[in-house]
Amino acid sequence: MATERPVRLVLDASLLLDPVGAGAPVPTLRPGAEALLRRLRHSNLGVAICHPEEMPTTSGFLEMAADLNSFGYISLPAPTGNHLLNELMLEWSRTSSCFYATSTVDEDLFSELQSHNWKVIAVDNECGTKDSGVVNIGKLQELLITLATLIKKEIASSSILMVGYAMKPSREEDFAKRGAFPLYPSQNGLIFVPLSFELPLASQLQEVDIILHKMTDEIISIDPNCSISFPRGISFSAGMSEVIRFMEEYPDFCIIDPFKNISPLLDRLQIQEILVRLQELGSEGRPKLRAPHSLKVINFSGSELQKQLAEANLSFPLIVKPQVACGVADAHNMALVFQIEEFSNLSVPLPAILQEYIDHGSKIYKFYVIGDKVFHAVKTSMPNANLLKSSSGDEPLTFNSLKTLPVATKEQLLLNRAQDNKSLNIGVVEEAAKLLKESLGLTIFGFDVVVQEGSGDHVIVDLNYLPSFKEVPDSEAMPAFWDAIRQSYESKKGKVQT
Repeated sequence: MATERPVRLVLDASLLLDPVGAGAPVPTLRPGAEALLRRLRHSNLGVAICHPEEMPTTSGFLEMAADLNSFGYISLPAPTGNHLLNELMLEWSRTSSCFYATSTVDEDLFSELQSHNWKVIAVDNECGTKDSGVVNIGKLQELLITLATLIKKEIASSSILMVGYAMKPSREEDFAKRGAFPLYPSQNGLIFVPLSFELPLASQLQEVDIILHKMTDEIISIDPNCSISFPRGISFSAGMSEVIRFMEEYPDFCIIDPFKNISPLLDRLQIQEILVRLQELGSEGRPKLRAPHSLKVINFSGSELQKQLAEANLSFPLIVKPQVACGVADAHNMALVFQIEEFSNLSVPLPAILQEYIDHGSKIYKFYVIGDKVFHAVKTSMPNANLLKSSSGDEPLTFNSLKTLPVATKEQLLLNRAQDNKSLNIGVVEEAAKLLKESLGLTIFGFDVVVQEGSGDHVIVDLNYLPSFKEVPDSEAMPAFWDAIRQSYESKKGKVQT
């Protein structure tokens, strides 16, 4: 579906260098330039940097340009004299859709570029030009969405869709370096552009067809004493709050995924209630699929807690998790508790969820639902409880599940492998994946399964939205990711039209 004609972008050095330091012996990059170069690096566009040959080699700009050469960036000498376009630029004009971005006005150069079918983008109000064929924008941060809009018009196909995405930089980089966010259309016709919260969102949202977001990246705080029922008790960044208001005004707009569908995954108690409903999948001759037995507590008071544990039929060891599942700094601070006395100085945030600790042979199965595809990977996990207790020193074992999760040693893995006689029933879990997709109304999500030693029960211990699915090979994950987004759009569009 994507165009076969390559897209070339030439960035004039003036666009990237800070004008405040113009004439300095060591020019510096202007604000936003580094983020722009990083995103273009994974855009699937042919990108060149055009700079004067006499530019000092000690400049931070050239050091970055040299570093980026290994990723396909090409430094071009600036046009000079009567030869405003060099041979390479002339060749590109014959074989590619070409764009030239600059913050310097040169009417002769603009005219020459346009005569060879180049599109010119002039950045900065100070460099405004009277040439009606030049696209003028005010800030460097507007370049990508402007470029995406021009590429979409250049292709002139109604099948091309623009996806505006919002997530924290580290997550964006993880996805982008795998090729998830091409600015050149994907094989099924998607163009991806970052939504900038530094710019007015209204004008950006008018250009995109789909919003892809990780709303938990934009949570400022969650009041755990409120029932986490979107949006009550949740405070978002100004940018995400604006996206939420936009969706309230335009509920038929395609967003992946709707905020109300994601909000149950912010609350481990609600996750537990969702998973309990899956237990009906168990049948004769198949392993039981279930949620871990659990209990919500609002304090760690010894006598009262002992009674609650008995009523919930829970026994030690227990894993203690904050009720708030994600979006705040301490949501992943957990503890493994081996006896009631260890609750006295426990630092896990309240309210908390107490769950049975399941011996699972240090093996966890990570499942990823991407549209109508289900993938899974096997990873090393925490050792069995007796091994953890022997190393705990009569203290609760505290950890952050994203950073310091205790993982089995090689010797423990060998021991578990010798004792393990239970295997994963992939059919049972894939059925659960389909039911979860239907009940949650989510396009992309993940969940973790462990197989309990002895019983063989398949226990779902975690459920999350828009995981990285980094264990899935890019050759399989990216087409599934793009197809899931497009299918979600077409499904939404079909429902609106009927």
